[in-house]
Amino acid sequence: MDWKRLHRWLGLIPGSILLVLGLTGALLAIDPVQQAWQAPAAADSLTVADMLEGVSRTISGVEEIRRLPSGVLVAYSFDGEQPRADRIDPASGDILGSYQPSVLPRWVKNLHRSLLLGDAGRWGAAIVAACMLLISASGLVLLLRHLGGWKQLPAQVRGSSLQRVHVLAGRMALAMLLLISVTALCMSAVTLGMVAIDSDAEPGVTSLPIGQPGMAGSQIPFLRDLAVADLRKLSFPDASDAEDTWKVVSRGGEAWIDRYSGRLLAWHDATPAQQFYDWVRMLHSGEGAWWPWALLLGLTAGSIPLFWLSGLLMWRQARRDLPRIGNNSPLAQADMLIFVASEGGSTWAFARALHEALARNGHRVHSAGLEHFQSGPQARQIFILAATYGNGQPPAHASRAIARIEEQRAGALPVTVLGFGDRQFPAFCAFAAAIEQALLRQGWSGLLPLERIHGQSAQQFMLWGEALARALGEPLTLDYRPRLPEMTTLRLTARQEYPGCDDRPSVILRFRWPRAGIRDRLLGRGLARFAAGDLVGIVPPGGAVPRHYSLASGSEDGFLEICVRRLPGGLCSTHLFGLAPGDTVQAFIRPNPGFALPDDSRPVILVGAGTGVAPLAGFIRRNDRRAPMHLYLGARDPARDFYFGPEIAHWRSEGRVASVQATFSRLPGGAHVQDALRHDAERVRDLVSRGALVRVCGSHAMARGVAAVLDGILASLRLSVQQLKIKGRYAEDVF
Repeated sequence: MDWKRLHRWLGLIPGSILLVLGLTGALLAIDPVQQAWQAPAAADSLTVADMLEGVSRTISGVEEIRRLPSGVLVAYSFDGEQPRADRIDPASGDILGSYQPSVLPRWVKNLHRSLLLGDAGRWGAAIVAACMLLISASGLVLLLRHLGGWKQLPAQVRGSSLQRVHVLAGRMALAMLLLISVTALCMSAVTLGMVAIDSDAEPGVTSLPIGQPGMAGSQIPFLRDLAVADLRKLSFPDASDAEDTWKVVSRGGEAWIDRYSGRLLAWHDATPAQQFYDWVRMLHSGEGAWWPWALLLGLTAGSIPLFWLSGLLMWRQARRDLPRIGNNSPLAQADMLIFVASEGGSTWAFARALHEALARNGHRVHSAGLEHFQSGPQARQIFILAATYGNGQPPAHASRAIARIEEQRAGALPVTVLGFGDRQFPAFCAFAAAIEQALLRQGWSGLLPLERIHGQSAQQFMLWGEALARALGEPLTLDYRPRLPEMTTLRLTARQEYPGCDDRPSVILRFRWPRAGIRDRLLGRGLARFAAGDLVGIVPPGGAVPRHYSLASGSEDGFLEICVRRLPGGLCSTHLFGLAPGDTVQAFIRPNPGFALPDDSRPVILVGAGTGVAPLAGFIRRNDRRAPMHLYLGARDPARDFYFGPEIAHWRSEGRVASVQATFSRLPGGAHVQDALRHDAERVRDLVSRGALVRVCGSHAMARGVAAVLDGILASLRLSVQQLKIKGRYAEDVF
């Protein structure tokens, strides 16, 4: 099932009516809280007979007493010809004031229950409640997919401001929204007559006059045994009807009592359906519940507008960012076919670049979603660009793509698969790999082996394009221009230079963080909040593709800090290296949630080399909990590229980092971080056995070497780096 599409369209269409029901539900939740606040508490031992004894002294001509779900007791009587209703103290019977239901809650209730449209509106409200159940259920599925399963529900939520608002609100209110929708459906079924909860018809019982005045209610045995807390309604006998009886509605059922003898004439137990309905009504409205429950219901109902607005803005943003592919040839006429699987639309930008490059070479190109996979009569090549969503799942629209591939007969033309994903997830590009395996099983050949693109890397995509050009035997220029998010101006405030080695100097740059207001963050404007380990994207003057740098600071630090090594011919690194304090750059934040550290006190092993120490320094900087962090740092020369050296020494004196092992490869007898880990094997093994997290940042070669060493160290524990990745304890940020 396409849960994302179901969630989106239900939220956009019925969600507009649900917005009204949410607002009215939040208003109605105030009423039970206010009434409960006004209701004097009745002692558990107080009986209805005790209450009647006090009422008889203060009010004459009482016809009925009701105990409202909030606990308020109301006595209905006549003052001459004028009806009156008074709130009474259950213990003394004293009048606390007149009772007058508010007109506003009555109007709001009608709007909430029937949209002011009578029976038709009740059916409409029931349909909207069913839609809310589907929205909540699909939201739960999407939330679990986004976070990576039940175990990740408490994990830190990352993404754009809109995504964080939507997901955080969902994580807090989803269970309550499911409960509200289910109880609303139950109440609608009763209101619309689909389910009957009433007991049998009233028995034909009457009081038999015996020539004596009726018994006082305070003397009736049944009422002496009935607690006020269990009373729902007490109807007095009609003074003008000698055969009329007392009638009692209680939590346990209904009773009819002879007015003269006080004898119980009939009793009907409350049906299970009635008891269930009372329980459902309490859960849905908060009436009769402990007051914080009603407050919680109100807050949950009030969150619906937040869901609706954030979802609408996210939908608009996704529609705006979706690339449009022009000059798309019909399938029957195309010699090049491109099929795309993309959850958020970003993979389509790569598909458009490939489509346009092939079209410039004179090819007729057809691009479509992967769910439409098939060959064509003129086709010579097929390309599949597939993103992996969550923990190895396919994008929603391509959920049946593999089944469709297995239904197709293999052709003679080759199929080339290009995967997109994030290395932080154990199932990196797993969907693309599954597609390639399905193609091989069906007998399809491949022009190139599967290539995996990490983090939508433009550089990796360009390299793949060069390999494709060689395989096709024709020049091919992939002009990939990603649709960039709104950029923010950052002003440089400080720089710290390092001479580096091999004519590759480096610099630590600190920029002022321009805080965005709440409105700007909701609308996706301004620089998003960030944490150490997130990425900042910077587009240099004259460039089209952003370069991403790992952040050594978080929003809480009040500044944005990166470490940049100048690379020969590097457009962005050369530009950044030449900045002076006061200069500006255009930038945006890209979250890197898989690399983030959870906010707990587990031990952490940090491994970084070169400029890769930057995000690790950021983790240490924000280690306010003083979790035991152990840093393994690799550089070439302590005098030339020991980044954050003085800061690390200071943080160690503060207890923010428990130990530091620095290795320098250009010194006599030099070593690398892998050697330091191997030397500390016993301590590393002990830390991992106690639940330590591992974060590695640096080059691909360094990360592979570290993984190999750790696999050897952990073998005696019957653990591996891959197992730690699956458990969410090992993550890399490599470049």
